[in-house]
Amino acid sequence: MNESHRGDEPIKPLMTSSWYDSLRIRTRRLGFWLLVGLAVLTPSISYAYIGPGAGFAFLTSFLVLFATFFVAFVFFVTWPIRFLIKRIRRRGAVPKGKVDRVIVVGFDGLDPEIVDDLRAKGKLPNINEIIEAGSFKRMRSTCPPISPVAWSSFSTGVNPGKHNIFDFLAPERHSYMSKLSSADIRPPSRWLSLGRYRIPLSKPSYRSLRKSKPFWTVLSEHEIFSSVIRVPITFPPDRFGGVLLSSLCVPDLRGTQGSFSFYTTNDRAVNDYTGGFAYRLARVNGGYEGDLIGPESIMVKDGGPLKLRFKLIPNDDGSTAKLRIRDSVWNLQLGKHSPWITLEFSAGLGVKVRGISRFILRSLKPDVELYVTPINIDPEKPAMPISHPFSYSVYLAKLLGPYATLGLAEDTWALNERIIDEDQFLEQAYLINDERERMFFNELEKVRRGAIACVFDITDRIQHMLWRYIDPDHPANRDKESQRHRDAIEKLYIKVDEIVGKLRKYIDERTALIIMSDHGFKGFRRGVNLNSWLKKEGYLHLKEGDESGEWFEGVDWSRTKAYALGLGGVYLNLKGRESQGIVDPADAPNLVMELKDLLTGLRDDETGEVAIKNVYDAREVYSGPYVAEGPDLIIGYNAGYRASWEGVTGRVTNEVFTDNTKAWSGDHCIDPDCVPAVLISNRKIISQNPSIQDIAPSILSLLGVPVPRYMDGRVVIE
Repeated sequence: MNESHRGDEPIKPLMTSSWYDSLRIRTRRLGFWLLVGLAVLTPSISYAYIGPGAGFAFLTSFLVLFATFFVAFVFFVTWPIRFLIKRIRRRGAVPKGKVDRVIVVGFDGLDPEIVDDLRAKGKLPNINEIIEAGSFKRMRSTCPPISPVAWSSFSTGVNPGKHNIFDFLAPERHSYMSKLSSADIRPPSRWLSLGRYRIPLSKPSYRSLRKSKPFWTVLSEHEIFSSVIRVPITFPPDRFGGVLLSSLCVPDLRGTQGSFSFYTTNDRAVNDYTGGFAYRLARVNGGYEGDLIGPESIMVKDGGPLKLRFKLIPNDDGSTAKLRIRDSVWNLQLGKHSPWITLEFSAGLGVKVRGISRFILRSLKPDVELYVTPINIDPEKPAMPISHPFSYSVYLAKLLGPYATLGLAEDTWALNERIIDEDQFLEQAYLINDERERMFFNELEKVRRGAIACVFDITDRIQHMLWRYIDPDHPANRDKESQRHRDAIEKLYIKVDEIVGKLRKYIDERTALIIMSDHGFKGFRRGVNLNSWLKKEGYLHLKEGDESGEWFEGVDWSRTKAYALGLGGVYLNLKGRESQGIVDPADAPNLVMELKDLLTGLRDDETGEVAIKNVYDAREVYSGPYVAEGPDLIIGYNAGYRASWEGVTGRVTNEVFTDNTKAWSGDHCIDPDCVPAVLISNRKIISQNPSIQDIAPSILSLLGVPVPRYMDGRVVIE
């Protein structure tokens, strides 16, 4: 057995530790493309953190997993011969590092000020012991300190100008619409029509827009194995000599970045919801019926979305109900999450597509109400590649049970829209966190040499949604209960410390431990609509009226010099770049300087506070081949401020400043100086001012791999 990875648990044929070891040595395509492309992209709005995103529906077939297991079997059978040949050819090629293993555990949004405060109170004993034996530094995040940007710099060791991720959203220059910044998915280009059916004759395209190599690919080139669990911006999954489960930007089964469903007998409650859909429950004999909505029926011309009928039957106790889907029945308890329930949609011609959801019975009186989480891709039968190798997600599901696969799995918008409450959101977040812990500690048991990287999202999600409880004067507290969960963030950090405590038994003198975050956290009290400011100052014009629709509907591009899109960027309407650009490239530097001077120090007239602390010229803070793909200016908001909900989606309103009254009350999409990240190690950190770009080269150095010259980061951990 290869010494880098140990496994003892027989699961099913081709799901044994030997299967896992064979994948550790080398993985190839694993037969995914034998599927002749039963996947498709149906473009729609991409909202990233703020709602449904980059809509793409998809289908798959049994052939994917069959081919996967067949190829895995071939690799398993031939592994001893290939391993010996490789050892002879590459004798002495595997580097000897300072350590045998590097463990990176990321806690998204872990804030150094809160860590310091709770350490001083004695509430983080395990973290404190790691720090006392090693090091703790505040770490510089990226500009802007937004999760996809920061985690991309973490994995690649380069600045955004080299990895091409600048925000959650990127502009479509020809249409002024938005697109998901990290992935491009295209449908098959050729189809065969058979009456009302159509069959794809070419394969779909799954392409990552993140450039540069992540450290696990560099390690793989030196025959060092890595296990990468839910590190953001790994979808579509990288192919390398290791295993990877994708995270941020993995869609749900409907092709959005997370759309809940809400069913009710109350016609007045069937409204439009950001981040979700509402449907009416129909009364039938003995209960209520509705349709679960799946992906578009691409195999049937004009087929519409796939649907799955369900029936809800209240029990006599008044607090439970039976959920019937086909021949399966589950008992739902009022206010509590169900277990993961498998949903199988029939696409025609024998093709099935599977997802999983959790359900909450919200109410039985006076109206029946049912909440359904976004339908996650089923990891046991994934409808598109969410892991490397393709069958790795299946392995984890067989070993550990079903788990969330959606990139933003915690349903923040259901809480924003009050479809679920804080108790239910916390229950959901901790259920998902438990799944992540099981994955992480499974890898710690198996991977003895190489790198293990796992990111926990719960720290980010709970701070986003419950920050108002530690800020009594927050506008989001108006007309809401504000005491019940005032200790939720403290409990969250204590949970982090418990995870670190369980982790400590895996640390020895030949193991380097890195505990980190991508940014810190602050309150989000007031929103700034930069598009409204640009209109007010004469840089953006509307065709008529005082307000526009979303995504710049109604903007007069023939008179507009600049526009804002996403959570931190301002773009010039540049000739030769934007389809209706009017700004001459020769005039662009002066316009950038003009906007920078006007926006820096911008004050909120209502509060008197500075809303924008710094404005950065992208050409001064970024370097590399992709600088022109990013914004022209990056806005460094002051603590308490952030891009407004309307401004992020391209709406122009009459108000520049507005109160943020949503449950989403904390944020980090502000000036990077306001939200430094956490860097903790059991080894000495030799820099007083480390950057998140320094982590990748430090990992390579610890494992004895030369740091590529293109990396911007430097080695900061001995």
